Amino acid sequence: MVEGREFEVSTRKQEVVAAALPLQEHWLPLSNLDLLLPPVDVGVFFCYKNHSSPSAAAARVGVLKKALAQALVTYYAFSGEVVANSVGEPEILCNNRGVDFVEAFADVELKELNLYNPDESIEGKLVPIKKHGILAVQATELKCGGMVVACTFDHRIADAYSTNMFLVSWAKMANSKSPLTEVPSFRRSLLNPRRPGQIHPSLNDMYVPVTSLPPPPPKMEVNDHEDHLVSRIYYVTAEQLIKLQALASSNGCKRSKLESFCAFLWKMVAGSETSNDVKTLCKMGIVVDGRSRLADENDLMASYFGNVLSIPFGATKIQELKEKSLNWVADEVHEFLECAVTKEHFLGLIDWVEAHRPVPGLAKIYCNGSEEGPAFVVSSGQRFPLSKVDFGWGAPVFGSYHFPWGGSSGYVMPMPSPVGNGDWVVYMHMLKGQLEVIEKEAGHVLRPLTFGYLI
Repeated sequence: MVEGREFEVSTRKQEVVAAALPLQEHWLPLSNLDLLLPPVDVGVFFCYKNHSSPSAAAARVGVLKKALAQALVTYYAFSGEVVANSVGEPEILCNNRGVDFVEAFADVELKELNLYNPDESIEGKLVPIKKHGILAVQATELKCGGMVVACTFDHRIADAYSTNMFLVSWAKMANSKSPLTEVPSFRRSLLNPRRPGQIHPSLNDMYVPVTSLPPPPPKMEVNDHEDHLVSRIYYVTAEQLIKLQALASSNGCKRSKLESFCAFLWKMVAGSETSNDVKTLCKMGIVVDGRSRLADENDLMASYFGNVLSIPFGATKIQELKEKSLNWVADEVHEFLECAVTKEHFLGLIDWVEAHRPVPGLAKIYCNGSEEGPAFVVSSGQRFPLSKVDFGWGAPVFGSYHFPWGGSSGYVMPMPSPVGNGDWVVYMHMLKGQLEVIEKEAGHVLRPLTFGYLI
């Protein structure tokens, strides 16, 4: 087991960073696809080695704040607030309220951070808790002179693709690389519903109006003996990914690394279940980005800022997932993905939301009940721009999303390893019991991330 050192984080300064240029106050509606997201916050953090003397920390923070103020001129949605409109739907008030920015110090060295267990080392310490606005930032100097730069943002306003665009632009501003080549588009008409709408019946299997959900169970205190969701970070070697892909492919059908890895995880999660009920299902969803599916000849979607996501999922008997071969499970993954990787699927999803407004909808797998069997969602972070988030003192030695998302299902995000050798780093927010079984049965595939791996 990976052990980390206990440490304290002290706040040195708190301020609000607004856009460097005055902005005309206006309202920006959310798209129908934004309205499918519950009010949850997403964290992302980057770890930097000490590339200069510790006394340079203040100068580094100054660079971050100045560049942030410049980036917010273009990414003005991040500088606003979410407010309810006359029918209770969220909208962005673009009023340049600004971003809460915390300067902090942690009495720990980078090499002592327990990255394997972000609940212990990252949560509530190095990733800020957003109290106001849409985006919050924390820059934490470490005892070794290294730094952790972290953001927390409202998922209703941006998906990972949009946030990655912002992070790269912020870093370019810090390096005085202007003007920006990637300017975000807030053109909501790109996601307008059709008249009349066309809704495929499959969408009613994937999404549900919140008024149809049962009331949530009362919140109980979790003790150490109960199974509960925890976050862990692993790495998977390129060699293991190739092996999984070979096992998941058959009859001349080569499955992608993501499909193969998802099939493997699906089998492992099913294998962690002790229920003897042959009818119990295990559900797995995969987040699909619709930008390339909705792209036209002008490819305006490539710079679109907001959520363009769908979460198709498969539900298969646990017994079958345990007993069948990996390539059979990979075929199941491919089959449920096929229906959601089309332009028609996303146009239909936009129409589905329109038909239910102002009642919000949710992905069914997000609110999966515990009595329904295990469920988890995999989101591909292969575009995670780690090497590009260089604010002038070198690329991060490590970075990851951190998303204990509040849903009853697990959440997994594989990202490219910073080592740059084809390995993956995998953030997992799953039931503790599931992870214990996975570590025992598949420790050769999912290995706890340590600082030694990164250097």
